[in-house]
Amino acid sequence: MHPSEGPRFLAQGHWHTHVHRLSEVGQMRPWLVDAASLTKKLRAHCVEFRLQCLHQRLSACLKDEAAVLGVAPSSKVWEREVLLQCDGETMIFAHTVVPLSATAADWPLFKTLGERSLGTTLFNDPQIKRGRLQFARLPAQHPLMLRARAALYPGKLDAARLYARRCLYQRSKWH
Repeated sequence: MHPSEGPRFLAQGHWHTHVHRLSEVGQMRPWLVDAASLTKKLRAHCVEFRLQCLHQRLSACLKDEAAVLGVAPSSKVWEREVLLQCDGETMIFAHTVVPLSATAADWPLFKTLGERSLGTTLFNDPQIKRGRLQFARLPAQHPLMLRARAALYPGKLDAARLYARRCLYQRSKWH
């Protein structure tokens, strides 16, 4: 077996700066590449929008996030995972991490968001600069894929193909 075929490789995401590097994106493309808030876009497509906070806690940073954040792999971060629901149907699993080096002054309200949208805060704060979007089709054993499948398709092992996008937000001097 080639080293790249082992379990460690399968748990890593291959992030690209252009969505065309992903295969069979189809009708997901406009949602992936849209620079606007996904929360705002989803609200425009439904009668009843709901955000369900799954958790917000201290957690180990994932390997493919650590390099982007500039922290050591498995460093502790503040992690938030939510489901965005449209007319009673879960549409988006969202995962956010904030390095522990960021203070409450750097990211006000993050720890107290509850069922409120982080996107509303991000897109309405003039101090926030958004980095370039990156895209991936996460491998089946990637930790985010496992969490997203459990949240989006409870009890189903053969869930639909899931795509991801991510970006780095900077507020003042912090990520």
